Amino acid sequence: MLLRLRGPDGMVRINIEKTDTFAELGRQLVAQLPPTVDPNSISMSPDPQARDSKKLKDIAKFKLAQIGLNHGDLIFINYQHQNATNGHTNGAPASSTTLSSTNRLNGKPILPTEDRPVDPPPLTSPAKIIKNPWEVVKQSPLDDRLDRQDGKIPRGRDRMCKHGPKGMCDYCMPLDPFNPQYLADKKIKYLSFHSYLRKINSATNKPELGSSFIPPLKEPYFRVKRDCPSGHPQWPEGICTKCQPSAITLQPQPFRMVDHVEFASFELVNTFIDAWRKTGTQRIGYLYGRYAEYSEVPLGIKAVVEAIYEVPQVDEVDGISLSPWENEAAVNEVARLCGLEQVGVIFTDLLDAGTGDGKVICKRHSDSYYLTSLEVCFAARLQAQHPKPSKWSDTGRFGSNFVTCIISGDETGQIAISSYQASNDAVEMVRADLIEPSADPTVMLVREEEEDDGTTSRTRYIPEVFYRKINEYGANVQENAKPSFPVEYLFVTLTHGFPAQPKPLFNTPNFPIENREIIGDVQDARSAVKALDTSGGRQLGSLSDFHLLNYIHQTGVLSKEEESLLCRAATTHDLAETYQLFSMPGWQTLETILTTQTGERTPQKRKRPHGSSGEGGRIRLAAVRLNERNSSPNGPIFDRAKFEEL
Repeated sequence: MLLRLRGPDGMVRINIEKTDTFAELGRQLVAQLPPTVDPNSISMSPDPQARDSKKLKDIAKFKLAQIGLNHGDLIFINYQHQNATNGHTNGAPASSTTLSSTNRLNGKPILPTEDRPVDPPPLTSPAKIIKNPWEVVKQSPLDDRLDRQDGKIPRGRDRMCKHGPKGMCDYCMPLDPFNPQYLADKKIKYLSFHSYLRKINSATNKPELGSSFIPPLKEPYFRVKRDCPSGHPQWPEGICTKCQPSAITLQPQPFRMVDHVEFASFELVNTFIDAWRKTGTQRIGYLYGRYAEYSEVPLGIKAVVEAIYEVPQVDEVDGISLSPWENEAAVNEVARLCGLEQVGVIFTDLLDAGTGDGKVICKRHSDSYYLTSLEVCFAARLQAQHPKPSKWSDTGRFGSNFVTCIISGDETGQIAISSYQASNDAVEMVRADLIEPSADPTVMLVREEEEDDGTTSRTRYIPEVFYRKINEYGANVQENAKPSFPVEYLFVTLTHGFPAQPKPLFNTPNFPIENREIIGDVQDARSAVKALDTSGGRQLGSLSDFHLLNYIHQTGVLSKEEESLLCRAATTHDLAETYQLFSMPGWQTLETILTTQTGERTPQKRKRPHGSSGEGGRIRLAAVRLNERNSSPNGPIFDRAKFEEL
């Protein structure tokens, strides 16, 4: 008789006798399944919902006639793969699946053993829906604080008000943070993320109706959905209207995840630009800082940049090639101990004007471009690697706070900074491998489903893509985005600036910057000894330097507790923390190693300068704090006299 077995990979037909056992059926079935299927996980059921499923190994000794199977019967099977991980158990094997987000720009798939430019999401589609995300998703403390604020914009009494001092009317009542007239008056181009959240939440959920809460945010998804309930083979063997993506209509994003980029000091950027001044080649670095509230925009967020880490790279006059960043996890750990995180990336695009007065050529303006299609794809890939957790999204994440800054020439020939973010649609289109950069920097290309050799791609599905624009007659019309469309639909602009009174977290940046050996800046033991020199009235030496902290971390001499104390001393600039660090055995070992390698000694004693009452007050205060710590019954003893003469 003929039996039909339907599973995740399609239909299997087997000819078998009624007197045969299920063990014989299993042997014939395994031969027609993918080689990675675990035979012990195969289960069978007469019901599509698997309400009465049995493991094949449990019924292997029974004959088919005993169960009542007849010619032409349909059996539903399920199984798992031996190398399956979470989210892969019901589809194709994870090792043989090439995700659409892992293809190079030329359409050639990246093998699983190669580095992937974008961290691929799980195969579950569109992403795993979280039940009650507001209960399980942990947001950042900043987002929690902004969620508790009402965001209302207060207004004073208007000349049209007729009520008393304690009254309120339509002319003086507080405005919503997404009020369009207020934003237009303040010349705010984009809504902040939390203002946008208030706006769509007020339209999605109405508490007065008593309905259940629905997460208002939903991430775009432009890929073929996995685990389609229709029962057909997975893409690319099968596809239906339930799992294929809908047509995409691009519109300018009305909000931005971060509103402002604030650099802690001008010297931070100036030091970064020095590499271009000395070599004439471009430079790239990762921004480390923190996120804070931005009062200039209702419910706004700003990224405060405290340090720039220059990753391994090959610099050229017209571009940059990134090399593998081996110690990224170590740098992120040092930043975490300092209370910082990756907030963005910055790179230069400078060309000297040749006038001899420091002016540069203006390449980015309204008649050319502001952000190229290649830079949009680069920013989208980085944002995909830094998703933002949000309890207002059914997937537990929405967008990214990662920013992209470009240093280039402005219309006056001066060096200026521009800040951008790729839109959420752009990030998803890069994940889905729908777009690729063009030789024309102002347009983005929509990819074709065919590979370079003319065959149909098995890793991407290209839906219809449209964009809306105002034509020459002033009408809002829809245009087909194939083969290309303007790149302005894929990014939003951010403001940037410097504080009026700079208070940088790292205030002694004298240690050489990493990966600058080509211009003679080398991080070695001699530079470390010079940075740690506490003579000449310097209480901390150059300890408050992000690059020095990473160098000390790479030595591996200090313990975790000592590294944590080092980062606290460098960021708080506290003498008591510094003296406590200098008494630690790990620090003394580090000094011994540096002395052995260089033949120089880091001064441990310094005399108090005459006539400096402020200096003496700081030392006495630190001494009192050390005495308090020494009086603790369980605390360590710190030798204060080792570092100063009283």
